Amino acid sequence: MRSICVSRHKFATAVRHSGDPLDSTARPPESGDVSERIQQRVEIDGGVAVGVDGSASSLRALELAAEETRRRGTTLHVVRAWSMRTVPRPPDCPPGATPTIDEYETSVTDTLRHVVETAIGTEPGFPVEYHVAHSPSPQALLSASRGAHVLVVGHRGRGGFSGLMLGSVAEQCVRHAACPILVVRPSY
Repeated sequence: MRSICVSRHKFATAVRHSGDPLDSTARPPESGDVSERIQQRVEIDGGVAVGVDGSASSLRALELAAEETRRRGTTLHVVRAWSMRTVPRPPDCPPGATPTIDEYETSVTDTLRHVVETAIGTEPGFPVEYHVAHSPSPQALLSASRGAHVLVVGHRGRGGFSGLMLGSVAEQCVRHAACPILVVRPSY
């Protein structure tokens, strides 16, 4: 049987006790499937939404979103989309163990909080809400744009002529966002 990261999670315990990691009867005691507990869309009501993935352009977007939030006197909504391909491994998970989806989500949230607090401080003078969605970046940002007053996203510059083109996430946001959008380069 494959090892599970930490036995403190009920799902990990259920799988370990079932003896068969593929047993479809091994379910967490919480209500609903894991897919029902993990946030896949971002729903906000007003404020400034910003996409942050830790890249230089997203950190610059965070700085400008914080300035805009301060000007408007509203809430900053920090959005981080993740997938199994982009998620950081939980630091407390031993080598060879498989983290649970809840542990991955916790790791993403903790990393996001650290990045944001490093960039704008622990008490920036306005409310900050974190939204971690298990979905593609464009889907998470576009769902946030439905309730935001403005959406701020980074643009990963490529330099030279190709640097004039938008990245795929920024382009999808520009084309489909339900609110005004600000696309930010890493520096200007």
